[in-house]
This record gives sequence, structure tokens and C-alpha cells, in this order.
Amino acid sequence: MIESQPHISQKPIQFERKSPKKQKKSSKDRWSVAEIEALYALPFSDLMFKAQTIHRENFDANKVQVSTLLSIKTGGCSEDCGYCPQSARYETNVENEPMMPMDEVLKAAKAAKAAGASRFCMGAAWRSPKDKDLKPVLEMIQEVKKMGLETCATLGMLKDGQANMLKEAGLDYYNHNLDTAPEFYGDVISTRVYQDRLDTLDRVREADLHVCCGGIVGMGESRAQRAGLIAQLANMEKQPESVPINLLTQVEGTPLHGTEPLDLFEFVRTIAIARITMPKSYVRLSAGRQSMHEG
Repeated sequence: MIESQPHISQKPIQFERKSPKKQKKSSKDRWSVAEIEALYALPFSDLMFKAQTIHRENFDANKVQVSTLLSIKTGGCSEDCGYCPQSARYETNVENEPMMPMDEVLKAAKAAKAAGASRFCMGAAWRSPKDKDLKPVLEMIQEVKKMGLETCATLGMLKDGQANMLKEAGLDYYNHNLDTAPEFYGDVISTRVYQDRLDTLDRVREADLHVCCGGIVGMGESRAQRAGLIAQLANMEKQPESVPINLLTQVEGTPLHGTEPLDLFEFVRTIAIARITMPKSYVRLSAGRQSMHEG
């Protein structure tokens, strides 16, 4: 997740899925980058119609699922992700803070549920958690789960056994984004490689956790590279159950501050194509959705 604000973010939107018996099987198993680029090239209204048709086949078009993200450990990350103000390498408005105490987390979860959220995600600005770091997070997951909320966590790269620990604590979803296409990845991040992300996703799957995995657009990538990101997600052995599509939130002090903004219609096209290529996934509107009305 890329939301940089400490504590509660504005709520990402996801659509409620219909009963499984009403779902249709996907007619396509593999997507090439060229095929996805062809979707980008469709007239805008045709693309919207295609995406909406597929959406209505799999989801109730009149319902949304509301999720809330809470930063339980903000700032001080050792990674150099060019978009992230939580990196210790950059001078931004984000301060390094200790982990939130349990009572504050539960207070935030209670407020989120009262506001209509049914999923609560806890994020920590770590490259990779140590087992001792996980202990309080496991307790948070257990307590939030007792409140009747779906639980999600985004804690960085996981080592062997850690996904199983999260599963045993009651975690439902683990978020770990690919961020962008493999070809553009090195332009954004140098402190980990693409395979590191894929390895964590493999551990999440092996632990029988649901996968939340998407990316960020508007970082200076080409349309072909946006198509490459969608292809990576859509061609996973099992498509992610949840796919956040983020628009870069530019923060002063980060390397990507000052990047030419992505056209908002291109952002909408990317969301629509995620729906078409991953018909049964929750396509989550996360960072950047606030600016969509400007288009």
C-alpha cells in the first residue's frame, strides 16, 4: 500500500461481489502485453462498456465494500522506493514513529467499523519484519478479528514461516504490491528486486492467505509498461483476490516528486482494464482516486 499518511487513510473503495453461483468463469487464462495494449487503444466509451458488463456479471453494481488502512508503524523504512515518503533516505513531512499501542489500533478499528468499513488493513513501514516485530501485530490481528472485521496487513517482505504465523493469528489478506512492470521496476526501486516481491507473494499463497496485490501508475512509466503491470497481475497462477490500482501521490522530498502527472482518463482506463482482465478480483480504488472528479 502506498498511502503515506500516518494513522487512518481515507477509505479505499471496492465493489461487493455477487454470490459465487452467479459468477461466470473467465473466458481467458493468459493475457499478452499486446492484448492489454489493444484494450487501452479502444474508444473510451467502448472500454467503459466492456468493463461495466464484466463487472455486473460478477459483482452487485449497487454495492461497494469499504476498507480502512491504518499505519501502525510510520516512517523510518530502509528501502529507497522513489514514491514513498516513509523512506528514511528522504527528507519529507513524515516522521519516524514507534508502533502504535494496541488500544489506539482497536479504537481506530472500532471507528472504521462504525463508519461502514468491513475490512481493516494494518500497515508498517518495514523492509521486512523481524519475528519479534510480528508478535504485537499478531495480537492486533486477533483483536481486530474479534470485532467482526476482515483483516489485512502490509508489512513488507515476508520470510519463511511468517505468512503462516499471520494466518494462524486470523489474518485474511496480505498486501504486497508489484508496483509496476518488471522493465520499469529498477527506475523506481533499487533496494530489492522484482523477484523478492514474487517470493513474498508465493509465501502468502502457500500459507493459504488471500492476496492483495496491485501497483502504482503515474510514476513516469509508458503505456506499454502499465500494460506490463496488468499482465503480471492477470497472469498469476491464481489472480489476486484484491487488486489496488493507485495513482502516484507526489510528496515533496521524494525522487518522484515533480513527475509529469498521468492523464486522469488513462488512470480510469487502467482501472477498467484491471476489471476486464481480472473479472473476479476486487479492484480497489486507493491512492489518487480523490482526483478522479477533476477529469
